[in-house]
Amino acid sequence: MKPCRACGHNVSEEAIFCPNCGAPYPAKEKWDGRGFEYKTEATLFGWPLLHVSFKYRPNRVPVPARGIIAIGQFACGFLTISQFGLGVISVSQFTVAGYAVAQFAIAYSLIAQMGIFIDHGRGQIVRSLAEIIHLFS
Repeated sequence: MKPCRACGHNVSEEAIFCPNCGAPYPAKEKWDGRGFEYKTEATLFGWPLLHVSFKYRPNRVPVPARGIIAIGQFACGFLTISQFGLGVISVSQFTVAGYAVAQFAIAYSLIAQMGIFIDHGRGQIVRSLAEIIHLFS
């Protein structure tokens, strides 16, 4: 048994919630959210080489993956693998990227189900930015 970090009530070290105050994982000294997160200590230009994040903070805000290689629900980096991505090269469901393979994308060049591209695009419903601008001018 350990004291709850929030109220001091004795709880099991394996308790998910404090029965007294409801604090999540009360036996832990610090709790910063649910899910999985991994970040390499090695960095390049201040960004971790790899950041994997499928984590949510205690207030239910997702933790985006930010790194040279970023993998997660939300990701930003040179190479992103995500549901929502922002990157130079991106494999995502929704993305803004230089080069993208996605369901929905805005990119310089892309392969997508639906997308807007600047240079080259392939997919079901893809249009060049120049074509779209021409339609509205």
